[in-house]
Amino acid sequence: MTHGTTYQPSPAGHVDLGDAELNERIATGMTEVEVMLREELAKGEDFLVDKVTHLLTAGGKRFRPMMTLLASEYGPRAGSLEVVKAAAVLETVHLATLYHDDVMDEAELRRGVDSANARWDNSVAILAGDILFAHASRLMSELDTHTVGHFAQTFQDLVTGQMRETIGAEDRDPVEHYMDVIREKTGILIASSGYLGAYHAGASEEHCDALQRIGMAVGMIFQIVDDIIDIFSDHEQSGKTPGTDLREGVFTLPVLYALEEDSEVGEELRGLLTGPLTEDKDVERALELLGRSQGRQRALDDVHRYLADAEAQIGRLPDCAATDALRLLAGYTIRRVG
Repeated sequence: MTHGTTYQPSPAGHVDLGDAELNERIATGMTEVEVMLREELAKGEDFLVDKVTHLLTAGGKRFRPMMTLLASEYGPRAGSLEVVKAAAVLETVHLATLYHDDVMDEAELRRGVDSANARWDNSVAILAGDILFAHASRLMSELDTHTVGHFAQTFQDLVTGQMRETIGAEDRDPVEHYMDVIREKTGILIASSGYLGAYHAGASEEHCDALQRIGMAVGMIFQIVDDIIDIFSDHEQSGKTPGTDLREGVFTLPVLYALEEDSEVGEELRGLLTGPLTEDKDVERALELLGRSQGRQRALDDVHRYLADAEAQIGRLPDCAATDALRLLAGYTIRRVG
């Protein structure tokens, strides 16, 4: 890999990982995962298939399968059928959580198309998510009981995170609550991608553990960065409308830090952010105040802390193209916010 190469995302999960041979192996694996996903989700009654393939065909980054395939580079069975199945399981579970999230959030769009609950209704969207878990379970049954046990814990963590978010922080510190939610809702599935990719390739326990921890750190970084972008990005650069979370009454890490401030900005924000913001002028005022706060910097400090965690775990891996690619991916997450 040449110095200064950057991670370049492109459609259908194909990325430049800085090494031509690695790119080719990962691209081949991604194609195999895509074929397996479409074949597996085509099983069942037509009225089910129509619903469960709705978000699959809408696209997506397929980051979890890519992480699974990349982690498999550390074992003698890199990109094997078992690795591809594990990758397909992870993407299927991710899709299922999107259906359920959209119901919880009453979302109208997902991946640029109507969400399942908007296109049909909440009951259909919930059942579509449920059948996706059934597909994932069938694929898992073709692997081994260790994978089933691992995913049982992953399922529990995912549901715990969603329940935790739904109930709210209650008497807990809001920042600690937020960190737990994103660890369980986002970090855990990317951590599983790192672990299962390595495990099914026959990697050592040491490398499996390192890759699981790398996945968790990268998942935390991605979510916090997304939350920073939601508030502080330029619409034309990010394609996102700043303040979407504020309109929904969702207070993410930079907002929580700003609300803690013992200052005029903090005081005004505490008076303004008592629930969802329905007026454009209130959103604009909140964004202006947040821009004057320390919220963005404190959230970025956490991002850099998780990046340091990822880099420490990457240091446990051998020098190779895959390790260079992991450094690239971790660094890319930071560059998204400048």
